[in-house]
Amino acid sequence: MGEKLAPESTESSDVRSIARTYFADAPPAHDWLHVRRVERLAEQLAAGRDDVDDSVLRYAVWLHDVGRQREDAGAIDDHANWGAREAESILESIGLDRETIDAVAHCIRAHRFSNDVEPRSPEARILCDADNLDAIGAVGIARVFSHGGSNGFPMHGIEPSTDGNDKSAGAPSRTHFTEKILTLSDRMYTDAGRDLAAERHAFCERFLERFDRESTGAV
Repeated sequence: MGEKLAPESTESSDVRSIARTYFADAPPAHDWLHVRRVERLAEQLAAGRDDVDDSVLRYAVWLHDVGRQREDAGAIDDHANWGAREAESILESIGLDRETIDAVAHCIRAHRFSNDVEPRSPEARILCDADNLDAIGAVGIARVFSHGGSNGFPMHGIEPSTDGNDKSAGAPSRTHFTEKILTLSDRMYTDAGRDLAAERHAFCERFLERFDRESTGAV
């Protein structure tokens, strides 16, 4: 694993503690363990770089999904925009400077896959890559089916396809790979992210080849 970010300050510890409260009873696909994995991935992507503000990156990682449960419950439309505003309030409450607050808010707004917000800063690009990397590979596969199970989605349709048309057969979990997961390796912003994504993407392809074969009852 790469170098750790700079040691946490008292302010950082406060933000981390506050952020964790938003993940009480969170489902496995977007729980605090997801945040911790994203943090470790972000550390690897930031290792050896001198253009990254460790505090901005750390705060953005911890706070990027604070609105996720609210979106899943239908209380808000966009967890990234809501989370950015919530992060501003949290960081203001502990007296952080405006520049840091704005930088963290931008990272959070830009991290969402479906948002049309281009990450402008090194920290935002690293958060995007780290968050997307956690959606690819073995853990990513587990998250897809965990999320599907939590929402009552079938794993696959009667006749699974790989062209993105499974949704009509009632198979959103399998379709999610075609519509999103298999596109993530092409969305990496950092060289380190691209390297990690390539290996994880290949693992997903191998898994899906077998999954599609087994889901039809083939041996």
